[in-house]
Amino acid sequence: MKTLLFLFLLFGNLAFSQMPNIANVWLNNSKPYVGTIGNNKMEMKLKINISEQDKKNDQQYFVAGYTLVDRTFSKFEGKIIITKYKDGNKRNVVFGEYDLAEEPNGKHTGTLKGKFIYTFNWNSKSEKIDSQFIELIGDWTSYDGTMTYRTNLKNE
Repeated sequence: MKTLLFLFLLFGNLAFSQMPNIANVWLNNSKPYVGTIGNNKMEMKLKINISEQDKKNDQQYFVAGYTLVDRTFSKFEGKIIITKYKDGNKRNVVFGEYDLAEEPNGKHTGTLKGKFIYTFNWNSKSEKIDSQFIELIGDWTSYDGTMTYRTNLKNE
């Protein structure tokens, strides 16, 4: 009977636990994510200006900002979804997916889709994050479907 009660309480707590709001993490301290796009490794920057946690699904975040490749500047909107969390004593890892859509205003606009890894070290004394690393790995595809390029972006 005690085992059954323990299991009921454990699953009840898991069912009602809420993901903390980490919307500020995606803003990257107002700095752009920097990386490359395509086989020629052209520099790409992605800056998130707006990040809000979904009130109905706390694992999902609405984001908006802009991308910059060469001299092509495009605004985007989309979502970041947390799919898995690995809790460590000090080092923690969050896995997920992103789906961003640029404004369709030209030949060189499209969608960015892929996976991300967010790694951070937790300082239990100060109860703050000591260091963090975010990497976005995916593909950019033009709206007309004629171009697809591999992307890799990291926070600075």
